[in-house]
Amino acid sequence: MHGLLVIDVQNDFCPNGALAVTDGDGIVAGINAAMPRFDAVILTQDWHPAGHSSFASSHDASPMSVTEMPYGPQVLWPDHCIQGSEGAAFYPALNVTCADMIVRKGYNAAIDSYSAFFENDHKTPTGLQGYLQTRGITKLTLVGLATDFCVHYSAVDAAHLGFDVTVDLDLCRAIDFDGSLELAITAMEHANVNLEGSR
Repeated sequence: MHGLLVIDVQNDFCPNGALAVTDGDGIVAGINAAMPRFDAVILTQDWHPAGHSSFASSHDASPMSVTEMPYGPQVLWPDHCIQGSEGAAFYPALNVTCADMIVRKGYNAAIDSYSAFFENDHKTPTGLQGYLQTRGITKLTLVGLATDFCVHYSAVDAAHLGFDVTVDLDLCRAIDFDGSLELAITAMEHANVNLEGSR
C-alpha cells in the first residue's frame, strides 16, 4: 500500500501568507492530479495556538532568528497558522475531499513540530505512524511545503521508522533560509529517501 503525504499546503505558506513560500501555490494542481494514484491520502496541517513558543513575537526577537530551546535550536518564525485562522486553512484549491486523514501538528504551545511523525523533541509522536501501520501502508510519497523544513523532517523520520520514502521535489517548494535547502537535500539523501524531480 502506497500513501501520499501532503505537507502543510495552507494559506500562510502560499503567496500573501504570513510565512509565504515562493510559488507555494504552484504545486497544488499537480498534487490534486496525483491523489487518485495512491491508496491513501494524508494531509498535515500546521496548527499553532496564539503565542506559540516558536513565534518571534513570543521572544521579542526578529523573525528568522534562532534561539535555543530545551529540545535544541529553534528558528523563530513570524506568527503563522494560528488555530482557526484563515492563514491556517488549507489552500482553497487543494482537494481536501480526497483526504483519508488530517494530522494537525504544532498545537503544543511549548514545542514546535516540523515532522508529521514527531514533535521537535524527536520523541513525542503525532500518531501518524500507528495510523499508517494499521492501514498497511509501507510506501510513502511526500509533497508540499516547505521542502527544507516540514517535508524534510517528515521524510527523514518516515525513513527512520522503516517506510519506503520518496519526496517528489517537483511538487514541493522551499523556503531556502541560510542554506537550509542544501542541508535538507543532504540529510534526506543520507536517510535513504528517494528524491524525484528537479532540485
